[in-house]
Amino acid sequence: MSLAGDQPRPSLRERKKAKTRAAIQRSAFRLFHEQGYEATTVEQIADAAEVSPSTFFRYFPSKEEVALYDDLDPLFIAAFEAQPAGLSPIQALRSALRDVFAKLPPEELAQQWERAQLILAIPELRMRLLDQLTGMIQLIAELIARRTGRHADEPAIRAYAGAMVGALLAMIFDGVGNSLGEFFARMDAALAFLESGLSL
Repeated sequence: MSLAGDQPRPSLRERKKAKTRAAIQRSAFRLFHEQGYEATTVEQIADAAEVSPSTFFRYFPSKEEVALYDDLDPLFIAAFEAQPAGLSPIQALRSALRDVFAKLPPEELAQQWERAQLILAIPELRMRLLDQLTGMIQLIAELIARRTGRHADEPAIRAYAGAMVGALLAMIFDGVGNSLGEFFARMDAALAFLESGLSL
């Protein structure tokens, strides 16, 4: 994944693909809400999105991926790299999280909230999220390395990245709470505690 903060404007073809992907995901979440995740089939999702099953599979390899996918990584990367150089990696991540979610439209925030609740409620989705840990740690390590002028494969950098991801996951698997605001407040508090030196 590119870590460049300045991304060129997507082409018309890429924008159309993004709209189709979003339509499939919106239809999936509507069906998950109406009839449950387990009862919803790929064929039903494709039909609701007015695409063929083969088109569905061009965008998502499985039903699980519809629930797990989001397109926020490029936004987080750009927001992280735009933070002032004087901030520590944890401070930069906290600020980037606030910046990204403050700019999301209300309907997208609602879908992110629904995604978080669904992932925690479905055992196979929780396990798939854990499977993605390596990629999450690698991404954070690369961002920290660029910020500090070091290498992503250094043990200290990977440990730092692992601690940051672990703090976030601890809050995610503790439950999303009663509101999206509470959820993000807990994640921010976990990162602040990590930066304090874990002093109890």
